[in-house]
Amino acid sequence: MEIKPTSEINKAPEAMSATQVQPIGAEQLKKFTAVLEKYKAGKSNTERRILASESWWKLRNTTEEQKETNIGGDGGFTSVSGWLHNVIVSKHADAMEAYPEPNILPREEGDRGEAQMLSSIVPCVLEQNNFEDTYDDAMWQKFKTGTGCYKVVWDKGKLNGLGDINIERVNLLNVFWEPGVTDIQRSRYFFHTELCDKDILEQKYPALEGKLKGQTFVSTKFLYDDHVDTENKITVIEVYYHKFVEGRKTLQYCKYVGDNVLYATENDPKMAVRGLYDHGRYPYVFDPLFPIEGSPCGYGYIDLCKNPQTEIDLLKTSFVKNAMVGSAPRYFVQNEGGINEDEFLDLSKPLVHAPNVGETGLRRIEHDTLDGIYVNVLDRTIQELRETSGNTETSTGNIQSGVTAASAIAALQEASGKGSRDSTQAAYRAFSVIVWLCVELIRQFYDMPRKFRILGEYGTENYISYTNKGIQPQSQGVDFGQDMGYRLPVFDIKVSAQKKNVYTKVTQNELAIQFFKLGFFNPQMTDQALICLDLMEFDGKDIVMQKVSRNGTIFQKLIQYMQLALSFAQKIDPLMAESIGEDILMTLGQSAGQPGAGAVSSGMAESDHIAGIGKKEPGIVRNSRSRAQESTQPSGGRVIREDKDK
Repeated sequence: MEIKPTSEINKAPEAMSATQVQPIGAEQLKKFTAVLEKYKAGKSNTERRILASESWWKLRNTTEEQKETNIGGDGGFTSVSGWLHNVIVSKHADAMEAYPEPNILPREEGDRGEAQMLSSIVPCVLEQNNFEDTYDDAMWQKFKTGTGCYKVVWDKGKLNGLGDINIERVNLLNVFWEPGVTDIQRSRYFFHTELCDKDILEQKYPALEGKLKGQTFVSTKFLYDDHVDTENKITVIEVYYHKFVEGRKTLQYCKYVGDNVLYATENDPKMAVRGLYDHGRYPYVFDPLFPIEGSPCGYGYIDLCKNPQTEIDLLKTSFVKNAMVGSAPRYFVQNEGGINEDEFLDLSKPLVHAPNVGETGLRRIEHDTLDGIYVNVLDRTIQELRETSGNTETSTGNIQSGVTAASAIAALQEASGKGSRDSTQAAYRAFSVIVWLCVELIRQFYDMPRKFRILGEYGTENYISYTNKGIQPQSQGVDFGQDMGYRLPVFDIKVSAQKKNVYTKVTQNELAIQFFKLGFFNPQMTDQALICLDLMEFDGKDIVMQKVSRNGTIFQKLIQYMQLALSFAQKIDPLMAESIGEDILMTLGQSAGQPGAGAVSSGMAESDHIAGIGKKEPGIVRNSRSRAQESTQPSGGRVIREDKDK
């Protein structure tokens, strides 16, 4: 498919006349709102689950408030423990420990320079958007409600009107999609609603003055701890949808409130054909924890573990109430009427009036203590919750299995973190989509030079200027009189952890030390080292193999040049030839890790030992020594040596 350059895509159709009807008007807005209502009805179950999860995360605040109205000296006590809360905190810590970092790779050799520039610029864009805070909030959202959601758009108001990329976390209660779709890109429409102050809207859009009188749509809201006043606010609706224009799929956009269009790409002659974004995708990224068929949202740890948590709370409630009954003796006091229920239910009342108590008129209320088996049931329920969530004692650093060695503990913790690593990989996939959207927005909008401070080699600071010229569609020229069209530079995105955990750092450091001790970096052992590295699996293996191979190549060239210098010296100055031969021996000895090897020429035969295999002196060295000796012998007494390895 031929890809046209941006300059050709930007060609707008002729401006519509004043009498021409706008494509998006009041009738179209009513249709949008009707579709939105259908989408909201289809999302009702997801919204109920999200609201319930948030209440569980807050240790069920509404239940705590209702306790004050309960009758009884114990206040209607219900135990609310934080086992499930601790699960989410631990998983969030694992996610932030593996905070992602993008690496943009080219698909063609000619795009390598642009890929390197983008690999340095995109992290700057993320940092300017405080993406670490956004990622932190999205991870809380993901583990609590089951889904993290991001929005990646172009904000033309940033940088004093120059515009820049904007990345933010999205409240799941404010977005709506076609029920039954798993990928939001397949949804016919995608809606995003937001409450805005009426006076602010009227200031921004003067044509709205006096028209903002009623709500046409109200989205579901969280049960906030603070009172949220929505009296002077109104819902602003954004709708994204796909439309084919001139045989090309475009992303169209409309922002409206009530029956008033604030902006619509179809009403803008400059954007009607091109669409909002060239990439043509809804600018939202969903990151589900445990996926569900027929929905882009997943379910979280609260949905998974709330039943064990309920059992724990019920058992602990029974234990506490039983302990309260047994710790304070209570008595029946004879009374002419029936048992006083209020006194009986109030554990703070030591005397309860009742008939037929006994001869003395006073009898102690019997109390049955709980059997130890109930404690075992509680412990097993706690263990069930921890095993179900993967938040075991090993993963949290509480080793009680008799393991004392630090390396063994670290290995157990690494093995127990498989669930967290799986969730992290899913977050990386969502992050790669975010980076891809950023690259596409850079391709479309970075037409003016922008300054960036990037980190160069060894952490040096570099200041660069960048535009999107190098990633625009590029002409492929004309072959045999045929226009070859345009080529669009395309990149692959690889995500890795920016900050690795302590165990990973120690492992990598120890591995590097072992490589050094075994001679992997010895240029004389390049071939053997590459074979061994090829059979291994560890992070950064490709980089190590490249450096080992490059080191061996440079060493071979050095020996060749020294041999060439030796042959020239033999013809010019025999004494110089002998000195050069010693320099070659010294170089080989130092490369083998023997500082004094120059003084022990014959000791080079056993310079390298990997896996118990010794290496003989290289033939080139023996030849060099032979030539040096020949050049210093009398003319009639030349020594002839045969190179058996040749």
